[in-house]
Amino acid sequence: MRIVITGGGGFLGSRLALRILERGQLTNASGEMSTITELMLFDVVPPRVMDPRLRHVMGDLGDSSLVSRVVTPDTDSVFHLAAVVSGQAEAEFDVGMSVNVDATRILLERCRALTRPPKFVFTSSLAVFGGRLPDPVADDSPITPQTSYGTQKAIGELLVYDMTRKGFIDGRSLRLPTVTVRPGKPNRAASSFASGVVREPLSGVEAICPVSPQAAMWVSSPRAVVDNLIIGHEAPASAFAAAGFAHTRSVNVPGIRVGVGAMVEALRRVSGDDVASRVKWQLDPVIDRIVATWPANFAPLLGPALGMQTDRDFDAIIRQYIDDELGPATGKANGS
Repeated sequence: MRIVITGGGGFLGSRLALRILERGQLTNASGEMSTITELMLFDVVPPRVMDPRLRHVMGDLGDSSLVSRVVTPDTDSVFHLAAVVSGQAEAEFDVGMSVNVDATRILLERCRALTRPPKFVFTSSLAVFGGRLPDPVADDSPITPQTSYGTQKAIGELLVYDMTRKGFIDGRSLRLPTVTVRPGKPNRAASSFASGVVREPLSGVEAICPVSPQAAMWVSSPRAVVDNLIIGHEAPASAFAAAGFAHTRSVNVPGIRVGVGAMVEALRRVSGDDVASRVKWQLDPVIDRIVATWPANFAPLLGPALGMQTDRDFDAIIRQYIDDELGPATGKANGS
């Protein structure tokens, strides 16, 4: 079985690759359990993982000739993670459209050209929602994005569904919660602070929070997101109809609702007052405005029906980050 992951050199792409390699098998384009023989990571940065079954190509997803060489006729599945993040998409409209819309269309058209329709997992975002919405947001609430990033992801979802309806691919669009805690440095995502208010204090440095403590978000840990990406891939097409969602291939991935102030209090419980006191509140009107357009409370039905799960609470997410990235001794040293 051959699998392609765009954005495979990134944090989530690397974790997804490792998890797939650990499993060793997934269901192929024909719906049969099959052994992974090749996993292709396609990104503008080099891969973080190594394995004999692993291949990688560095290049531009907007290069249709390169995409054709990467997505070969024997490709069974594509996980499309590559994207320009929310803050950059809002600030650089043309870049966001080029990567998040044009390159996605190129990739979909390549999949459409294959003799055997591949599975196609598109990482969408809860930013497709915005404006006046029910509380909590239902799976079938209208998509009314209020940012360029949300609009670009909504376009991708519609393309995935229509090409699935036409039989060109077996697609599914997974609307991911904000993923936290991410290791490394801050990026240009408007949600970057959701990792920063945990990651930086645990590293002994101050973190500037650009939104108010009352702001709330729908979040999930990296482990839960990666597991749910695979569950979304493995779900047969019939499962959508069985759950009463034959009219869509878009899934609100389960998460937990947590206020930003509550995130800091969870950090205090896990690692102590000294660590939590390193979070400083400094409103950034641009970031605050973007985050305010994202709903923070959902009532997912389809995702759980497909087998998706989420984290117990934000304390557990912080402890997971400590275990995975820093080592348990870090949390204990700071008062956990």
